[in-house]
Parts: sequence; C-alpha cells; structure tokens
Amino acid sequence: MKSLPVADPGTPDHRSPVRYLLWLSRTQARSIVAGALLGVVWMLSQALMPAAIGRAIDAGVAAKDGTALVTWAAVLVGLGTVQAASGVTRHRLAVFNWLSAAYRTVQIVVRQSTRLGATLPKRLSAGEVVSVGVSDVAHIGDAMDIVARASGAVVAIVAVAGILLATSPPLGLVVLIGVPLILAIAAPLLRPYREREQRHRELVGELNTRATDLVAGLRVLRGIGGEGLFAGRYRAESQRVRRAGVDVARAESRLTGAEVLLPGLLIALVTWLGARFAAEGTITPGQLVAFYGYAVFLIHPLKTIGEAASKLTKGHVAAGRVVRLLEIEPEIRLAGTARPDGPGELVDAASGLVVRPGRLTAIAAADPRDAQAIADRLGRYADGDVTYGGLPLRDLAGVRERILVAVNEDRLFSGPLRDSLSPPGRSADLAAAVAAANAEDIVEAAGFDAHVVEAGREFSGGQQQRLRLARALAADPEVLVLVEPTSAVDAHTEARIADRLAAARTGRTTVVCTTSPLVLDRADHVVYVEDGTVIAEGGHRGLLETEPRYAATVTRGEAVTTL
Repeated sequence: MKSLPVADPGTPDHRSPVRYLLWLSRTQARSIVAGALLGVVWMLSQALMPAAIGRAIDAGVAAKDGTALVTWAAVLVGLGTVQAASGVTRHRLAVFNWLSAAYRTVQIVVRQSTRLGATLPKRLSAGEVVSVGVSDVAHIGDAMDIVARASGAVVAIVAVAGILLATSPPLGLVVLIGVPLILAIAAPLLRPYREREQRHRELVGELNTRATDLVAGLRVLRGIGGEGLFAGRYRAESQRVRRAGVDVARAESRLTGAEVLLPGLLIALVTWLGARFAAEGTITPGQLVAFYGYAVFLIHPLKTIGEAASKLTKGHVAAGRVVRLLEIEPEIRLAGTARPDGPGELVDAASGLVVRPGRLTAIAAADPRDAQAIADRLGRYADGDVTYGGLPLRDLAGVRERILVAVNEDRLFSGPLRDSLSPPGRSADLAAAVAAANAEDIVEAAGFDAHVVEAGREFSGGQQQRLRLARALAADPEVLVLVEPTSAVDAHTEARIADRLAAARTGRTTVVCTTSPLVLDRADHVVYVEDGTVIAEGGHRGLLETEPRYAATVTRGEAVTTL
C-alpha cells in the first residue's frame, strides 16, 4: 500500500459534487476495485453457506451418507476461511480508501486556501473552512469506504436471487421483484434527509465561525463587558444547530427504520413461501433450511445498501461544500515572470506615491483606510497600477518573496517560538530581528524553544505585535511594508522600536504606514496622504511646520511641540 498522504494530491474535477467523488474514485481506482472485488468474495462466501448447509442436510443427514456430510462440512469450513481472509483484507483496503480520500481532500482544501490567500476570508467564513477540514472529509471518506461492501451486497443479492430462481422460480421472482421495490419505497426518504443534512452542515459552519470570532476577541469582549452578550448569541445559535441536528436525526431514523422494516417484510414473505413449498413437497427439507438461511442472510446486504445510500448522501453534501471552496478564484493572480535587475523604485500611480530604494519611507494618512489600501496595492493584495524597478507589479516574478506586507491581522503559528519567528529558507539573524522589534524580554522570559499556542494567545496584544514585527524583520525582504507596527505598544517601547527599525533595515526598502510622531520623526522620507492621494512629502519636522493638515493628523489636534 502507498504511504499517506501522497506527495501530490492531483487536480480535482470540481464541476459538481458527483464529479468530485468520481475523481476521487479514479485517483485510488486500484484500491477501490480491489476492495470491491474482495467485498464480492466476502459476501458471496456468506451467500453460499446456506446452500452448503442445505446440501449437507439432504445429501448427508437425510440420505445417511457420512462421506457426503464430511464433504459438505469441509466446504463450509472452506467458505468460512475464505470469508475470514477476504473480510480482513477488504477491511484494510476500506480503511485505506477512507484515509486516502480524507487526506487527499484535506491537501486539496489546504492548497486551495493557500492559493486564495486574502480572497478566502472575503468569500468563506473561517467556520465553513473548519467544517470542511473536520467533518466533511470524514463523510467523503465514508463514501469511499462503503463502495467495497455495497458492491459485495449487490452481487450477493443477485447471486441469492439466481440460486432461488434455479431452485424455486416463485421464490426467486419474489426476491428479484422485492429488492427493487424496497429501494423504490425507500428512495423518497433520501431527499429530505439530504436537504436537512445540508442545512445542518451550513448551521454548523456558521456556529464554528461565531466560535472562532468569539475566542479571537475574548480579551476585548471582556474588556468592554460584551462577553455575556456574545455568549448569549452563541447559545442561541447552538440551539438552532441542535434543532437542525434533531431534524436530521428524525429523517435518518425514518430511513433506518425503513432499512429494517422493508427487508424484514421481504424475508418474512420468503420464509412463509418456503415453508409452504416444503409442506407441499415442492422443495426438500435441506432446501427449506437453505431458504431460511438466505432469508436471514439477505438482512445484511439489504441493510448495507441502505447504509450506502445514507453515506453516499452525506458524502454528496460534503463534496458540495468542497466544490464550492474549489470554485472560488483568487482576486489577484501571481503569475508574473519578469525579473528586475535589482531593487528599484516602487511607484503607486493611483496615489502618486514613490518609494525610493534603500530608504525608510513613512506614509501618514488622514484616513487609515487610505494607507491600508496603498499597502494592499504595493503588496499586490489588491489590483493597481504599481511598478517596481520600472516593471508592472502584475508582471513581476516572486512578488511575495520580494515585497512583504505585515499587518496586525497576521497570526503567530503554533509550535516552537523559534520556528514561528524564523521564515523557512531565510538565514537572517533572528536575535537581531528580535532586538530591533524590542522583543528581547519576551524571548528571555519564554525562550526560543517555548511552545506557542494557536495564534499566540498566551501573549498580550503588544507582545504579539512585537513578535510579528520580529518575524517580518527576520524575513529580510527587498521591500518591507509595515502597517501600524507600533499601535499596541506603549510610548517608551515605540520609541525604542523607532530608533532600531532604520538600523535593522539599512540598505533595504521599508515603508511604514503610521501616524505615530515617534516613528515619523525617524523616517528618511514622509508622505502625507489625503483622500487617497499624496498631497505633501518631506521630513516630519518640515511637514509639521508647512502642512497644517499633516500636523493635525499626527498630533491629533494637540499643540505642536519640537521633538
């Protein structure tokens, strides 16, 4: 068997949920076909046992032939051995198929999420993505797992019907007509079950989103006294999910009840007819025992078919959620191939911003959203007429490696602190980056080997901001764009960061979006943006004296003092 997960999950067919499930089947066709064949052998070995028992009764017991009895007993032992061996191997393949489909789906979802980048949170909530990765993959795995047993169940029913037809045509016809009739009666129960399952999955996704938001903002909610309000909303939504789950359970219980009742009626009819035929002498005692064995045996394959319908329905709903994620296209495509000769000017035509290489440029905007919009264009998270070294940014190769945009919404990763701060493939001095971000006290207290929990929640807001800044500095890109990197720290810490930032980025291009006088005073060049356009630029102190609007923005309307 192959090791899991595979190195390359492949390119899925996401035109519809059915096509996605079929694509998954094709990618693991060998193991699925092998599992189906073993499922057929496993079921057939059970289906032939009543026939062997009937022959042992007629040829051995009734005829008082010891040799025949031993022969048919040996056949039963052989069938049991085949059943055990094929059952074990079939189960191993079924588990492999389950894991293969689940892992492949997770790989595809993660790859697509990475590809979408900033587009993903605009189109799907975090809860929906979590639901895909946690529960939907399990249902897709179940859909692949049931194939082996369902294949064996279908073949076994056909085989039993053939044996009954050969022995007693009326009984064979009862089975051949009864099985499709059972499926036709149970089919209308699948639609409401599928619809309620879909609704339940949507509500679970919404609840996961609210839980994610609640946990992310728990400290803030406690600070403003809103914890109880949002907890109440969460309880209300959880009750909606519970009610939807009960609706699903009702539909599933009706389907499960039909899986037991309808085959039971068919088995009772077969048993009654067989007893009548035996009493009339139409069939032998051994055949009567065999018919009863078939009637009992049919419970298993018929129930398996019902289980397959349930799991395939859930798999279809889960695949639909995966397909919706795969259908999303990124707003910005990074497919450029042009390479500049070296670091050059970064020019944003929309605002008139010109960032000269090797300098620390500060952007002070009257409206912080304008600065964020410029940062998005500079990092190509939003489309715009931006050039780097004279080349359009959309044509530039390796934009993410050359230009790094660090914002306060970035997250620390779980795991050792050193790994969270050290970008892969970079050899920058991590200790120097930590010092430049004034985060030495955090590292000294926790240690580089300390385990960081999800999103670094054990650190305060200011500590997280300094660690994110250290990570951005350690990446050492050609152009580093920092958006409000000191908004959560005190004035003394902010002053130390402002003093160290320029030295840490000597010879590199740095853009800082901020209205902090401490940071602006240390910048090589300051541009003032109003209504999305650069209206003034120069040194911080010169702008304070010559541009009243700039002074009002960076001093919050307070009297200007010499720094």
